[in-house]
Amino acid sequence: MFKLATIGCGVLVVIMVALTVSLLNQESAPGSFISPVLIAFLLIANLIPAIALMVLLARQLARAQAERRGMGTGRLHTRLVALFSVIAAVPTVLVAIFASLLIQSGLEFWFSNRARGMLENTVQLAQSSYDTEVERVQSNTLAASTDLANYLRELPIDDPRFIDAFGRLQVYQRNLSEAIIFTVGVDGQIRTLALVDPYDRALDKVITAEKIGELRTKDVVSLNSSDRIGAMTKLDYGPSTYLYMSRVFDPRFSETIERGRSILSDYRDLVSRSRDNQLRFNFALLLGALIIVALAIFTALRLADRLLKPVGELVDAAGRIEEGDLSTRVTVSPPADEISMLGTAFNRMTGRLQEQTGALMSANAQLETRRAFMEAVLSSVTAGVIALDTDQNILLINRSAELLLHKQSEELEGRALDSVSPELKEFMSGETREATVSLPAAGGQRTLAVKRMRYADGGVLTFDDITEQLSDQRRAAWSDIARRIAHEIKNPLTPIQLAAERLQRRYGAEISSDPDTFTRLTETIVRQVGDLRRMVDEFSNFARMPKPVFESADIHEIARSSLFLHEVAHPGINFSIEPAQGPIVMVCDRRQLAQALTNLVKNAVEAIEARRNRGETMSGGDLVELQMRREDDQLIIDLFDNGTGLPEDRERLTEPYMTTRVRGTGLGLAIVKKIVEEHLGEIAFLDRKGGGTHVRIAFDAERLAALEDAGDDRGDEAEGHEPSADDVNDVEPT
Repeated sequence: MFKLATIGCGVLVVIMVALTVSLLNQESAPGSFISPVLIAFLLIANLIPAIALMVLLARQLARAQAERRGMGTGRLHTRLVALFSVIAAVPTVLVAIFASLLIQSGLEFWFSNRARGMLENTVQLAQSSYDTEVERVQSNTLAASTDLANYLRELPIDDPRFIDAFGRLQVYQRNLSEAIIFTVGVDGQIRTLALVDPYDRALDKVITAEKIGELRTKDVVSLNSSDRIGAMTKLDYGPSTYLYMSRVFDPRFSETIERGRSILSDYRDLVSRSRDNQLRFNFALLLGALIIVALAIFTALRLADRLLKPVGELVDAAGRIEEGDLSTRVTVSPPADEISMLGTAFNRMTGRLQEQTGALMSANAQLETRRAFMEAVLSSVTAGVIALDTDQNILLINRSAELLLHKQSEELEGRALDSVSPELKEFMSGETREATVSLPAAGGQRTLAVKRMRYADGGVLTFDDITEQLSDQRRAAWSDIARRIAHEIKNPLTPIQLAAERLQRRYGAEISSDPDTFTRLTETIVRQVGDLRRMVDEFSNFARMPKPVFESADIHEIARSSLFLHEVAHPGINFSIEPAQGPIVMVCDRRQLAQALTNLVKNAVEAIEARRNRGETMSGGDLVELQMRREDDQLIIDLFDNGTGLPEDRERLTEPYMTTRVRGTGLGLAIVKKIVEEHLGEIAFLDRKGGGTHVRIAFDAERLAALEDAGDDRGDEAEGHEPSADDVNDVEPT
């Protein structure tokens, strides 16, 4: 097939050469220009078959050399030669075509009628300007001769008035440079009568007898030089009197005119030889392209001969290495050229690969062990750990950090810290190494104790949740305050109450002026003292709440009783419990759990009443729902109401003395939380869908069951330490 292609390319080359010669030998007008498209087509038509023939011949030559040297079929050899040839031929052809079209397009323009007309018009324009100036000087000279003849009939030629009119009116106002009135004697000598010559030159070299002789047949004669346009005419003032006037201009103007005429002549000569120049240029392009491709093919043959054998060895060795034989080496033979250096580098590479593969396998095993160890450590610690790069992107995060940030369902590695927690990003931008950071959470804000450590490639961020710790500290502080308040306030309450009651009994009958006011005032004192005593009792209960006594109890019955107390007092509210009946048994302190549920239901009722007082109504009516269910080993109690809802700082609801009501002490929810925690449970305050509050309590029933056996002992201990009102009264002042 390649032989047939070679023969076909040879025949095509002969045909194209014959066709090109016949087209170019056709008769044409002198100076005509061949179309650039036709020349480019003929160039391509001859160049491509000639290059294809050269490549095919080189391919056959390369294959013959490979077979002669025992290199098999020589397929790689021929491919390499063909590749080098095509790589060299394609840009050569493209450059030749581009150069032909580009240069010929320029030549076509410069040899066109438009370019020729532009050049001729330019020269003609300059000549026309010069001729116009000559005519203007001649006409001004004729007009000045008439005016001067009139002056001389009235004034003598040496009169200052004539001299002034001659220089100012006739020379300068006519925009002329110089003028002379002269006579020619019998001896042919020129004698000056009046002169305006600011350039101080010898005018006798300009005014010649030949020019004076021309005035016999002409009214005016031009006397032009390289820097002046002058004119001479007869003056009607005596015999043989003449007037010469001229205008000076830049001598380069005339030089430009002469140069333009010379260029126009050269251009016309070049146009007459445009066809020959066009053919010579394109033939040079064709010959240059063929020489470049021939050199590329010759270079490809030499490189293929030199590279084929060692490259083949390298390919075989690479195949064995690919199969896993890292002991493979190639034979390196002199001389020490690039190919031998490649073989040496290949052998060195395989040796290093063999060494490094073993080291990598060992290192991978160690890294895997360390990675497993680090993952185990990070997953077991309760503190959150985040590794960051220099751009504050998360590289590594442990499970505790995901839980603390409430991001356990998201893929955090690779994300920017700012998108995960702007608060932590702000801390990392500061200069302090330790700080407390508040983060928003579903149940309110959480407080984290944060530390950081920076290094060259990023930093490590560690943090712990200290929300409960801070809450416990505040609770302990408020317990101490409550104990002091109970001690300081309750002691004087009894004497005040007894004094008021005695006043009422002893002097109530004796007051005659205003007995109703006296009775009302003493009753107010007794009632307010009672309110203060109940408030102090709450303080005492919060400060010295007894330890719970754990025993099995029906939680459903306790919850039903808590609802019943408020259901009777508030018939306008719809109370419900789910399930409606059936025992739900759990180990607990029955009295304390009943107190906690009663407080929660009381808060729900008060929230509904607060909403009513604002004039707000709910479409479904007022409701308080209590739901209980078991999930695995937990007992979950949910309390819903459609009251006013939770405040913004909901995370502080369980702090002592934190209340949203005017007459509240702020101890109810604090006591509830303490009871829940004593029962190993958790409490959360959430928003109810549709408006209102959702309180969730979760108890670990399995852990509470383990405390049932110790319930009696703990109960006795609690009873022995439970404070009464008298106990608080009997406390000695400190």
